[in-house]
Amino acid sequence: MPRLIFLPGLACDSTMWQAQLAEMPAHLSACATSVHTRHDTIEAMAETLLAEHAGELILCGASMGGMLAMQVARQAPQRVRGLALLGTSARPEDAATRALREAAIVLFEQGRMAEVLKANLPLAFDASRAADTALHQSYLDMIGRAGAAQLVAQNRAVIARPDALAHLGGLRCPVLVLCGESDQLTPPERSREIAMTIAGAELALLPQCGHMLTMEQPEAVNARLLDWLERVAPAT
Repeated sequence: MPRLIFLPGLACDSTMWQAQLAEMPAHLSACATSVHTRHDTIEAMAETLLAEHAGELILCGASMGGMLAMQVARQAPQRVRGLALLGTSARPEDAATRALREAAIVLFEQGRMAEVLKANLPLAFDASRAADTALHQSYLDMIGRAGAAQLVAQNRAVIARPDALAHLGGLRCPVLVLCGESDQLTPPERSREIAMTIAGAELALLPQCGHMLTMEQPEAVNARLLDWLERVAPAT
């Protein structure tokens, strides 16, 4: 039986998957990985994930976690039973986004992490969540636990990520692509691009939902995931 591994986004941890981990089928022994906190490149993260988890894997990655999931599939396609890619991009870093990340890295290194996170908070969620202070605080607390050093290292890993579009067309495993309709960080066209590149991929866009879809609309995400998992790896 394959194992279900959740891959957090940049500077995130298992908190972002809390609602999913609680509902996943027991036979898939779901867990969240922390390899993104222990390596400086997406390639090295993928190698360690494969080394730490034997056998067939179902990978569910969000944002940077989706980039990592695609790299695992590139390195060991025969080990990947299925991919769920949430709010992510298969493209390499473009010049404009790289400049934004580099500017943020400078501020992180200057000890101005809280300032950057507060300014970028509206990009994480749909505008309808503007008054949801509990959701915002949970997100900020999670990023705060990662700390400035991890924000710097993981942003650099994302900047240097490989071009996943170069290999996605060769994938033969089932793929589910989810994205919030109002995702400003990885807009829906990035998810549409992934789904169009992979034969048979399923695409779903969640209305009134931003980038942090697992925290913002956990029930909708769970419903999509559970339906897909029942077909990819049923208990029987």
